[in-house]
This record gives sequence, structure tokens and C-alpha cells, in this order.
Amino acid sequence: MSWLRIKGITVLARVLFVVVATASIHGCVTTKNGGFASKKDEQKAFDTSLQLARNYISQGNWNQAKRHLQYVEEKDKNNPETLEALALVFQNTGELEMAEKYYQRSIATAPKVSRVRNNYAAFLYARGRYAEAASQLEIVVQELLYEKRVEAFVNLGRCYMQLNELPKAEEAFKRAFLMQGDDANVLMSLAEVYFRMGRFAEAQRYYDAFRTKNVNQSASALWLGIRLADKFDDKNTHASFALALKNLYPKSEEYLLYKAYMQQGNSESR
Repeated sequence: MSWLRIKGITVLARVLFVVVATASIHGCVTTKNGGFASKKDEQKAFDTSLQLARNYISQGNWNQAKRHLQYVEEKDKNNPETLEALALVFQNTGELEMAEKYYQRSIATAPKVSRVRNNYAAFLYARGRYAEAASQLEIVVQELLYEKRVEAFVNLGRCYMQLNELPKAEEAFKRAFLMQGDDANVLMSLAEVYFRMGRFAEAQRYYDAFRTKNVNQSASALWLGIRLADKFDDKNTHASFALALKNLYPKSEEYLLYKAYMQQGNSESR
């Protein structure tokens, strides 16, 4: 699965839907009198529905994907890949209670599949359930061979940032840094947590490292850069970043925060 950002957390955006057909074939049974479909025909229908569901998911056609996945579930109720895919489909069609039910079923069926827990954590984070998301991610990061372990540590740190548990957030981000110290997202995360902790020199150091990796800054990166510039009385950098924030992201939450920040500063100086 690939990653996207949901306001502060990196999350999986698209399902790489790889479902293995687990229905076993014990032999083709044909009858001349009863009109029953053969086992071979049932397996073909199963495989066809899986393939169609894959195609519809890749197109974002959630309703058609749901229809085929529900057929597959009828044939194999405990396939964790199918359950996870149904969770994603229900999530994208706004049926959140059903989505959570299927995430939990998938985890119960395959508790060691870290990808499912990571997706469920992203689901919980998007609903503002940060402590629950952190609990899932604490399990995910224990999987030493999980290919997205760095991102899982960053996600865990983001949860702790939301919970204002800054030492735990720092610890998670530092673990990610030890594994992939040149990752721009990791560097930005460390800059943010150190700024929140009032450790401005360290925040500036990681922010500068982030900028060497990411020339085109996001609204959140510019907003952090502005506040760091003020801590070091760097008026030129403040002006440059503020202009970029206004021109590039005039309707962003960060620009609204910047305007409120400036109004507060002006009122305090009177």
C-alpha cells in the first residue's frame, strides 16, 4: 500500500489488494441429474469475483468492489485479505461502523499481519481516536521485518503528539531516524516535536536538514519555519516564508494560524 497524509499522519492511501484464493479443490464433482454446479465452476466464479474486485478497487469503484467482495466472503468468511479489503471499501463509502467491524475481524483472523493493524490505526487516527491508534501501532512497530516500519514509528509519534505525550513522540521519531535518518518526513517530525518541547536549536537543526531533502515546502513546513525564524530573530527568513505561505497556500489552516499569530503579536506590541 502507498502512503498519504491525513492532517498530520502518514497513512495508507490505496490498497494493494492481493487476495489469495484459499478455497480448496478436492476434485471436480459432476452430476448428470440435479443440475448442481461443479466444484470447478464454483472456483472459477470465486476467482473471477476476486479479480473483478481488484479491478474495481484500483478504479475507486467501491460499490462494485463491495458487491464482488461480499460474494467472496460468502464462500470464505475468514480470508483476512478479503476482510481488510471490505473494511477499506466500507470506509470509503462512509459506512464506518461496518469498516471497523471488518478491520477487527481481519486482525482477529490474522493478528500478525502488520499492514492491517497499520491501516486500522490510520482509520482510528482519522476519527480522532489517537490513544487507540497508538495501541495498534505499538504492536506494529514490534514487527522487525515489516517493510513500512519507519512510517509506523512516524505514525506512532504523530499519535503521541496529538495526545501531548511529547517524550513518547520524540522516542518514536528518534527510532525512525535511527532506521532512516535521511527521510524528509522523519526529519520534519523531529523538528516539530523539538519545537513543541521548546528545544529550538535542535528543532532548527532538523528543520534545516529537512529543507535539504525537500525544496518544495508544505504549508505546515513553512509555518514551522516562520516560528523558528522568530525564535532566532531572523526577519528575512520570516518574511520569505510568510510570502510563500500566503501565495502558495492562501486557504490553508496554517495561513489562518499565521494571520492570527501576527495579529496577536501586533496587539501585544502596542
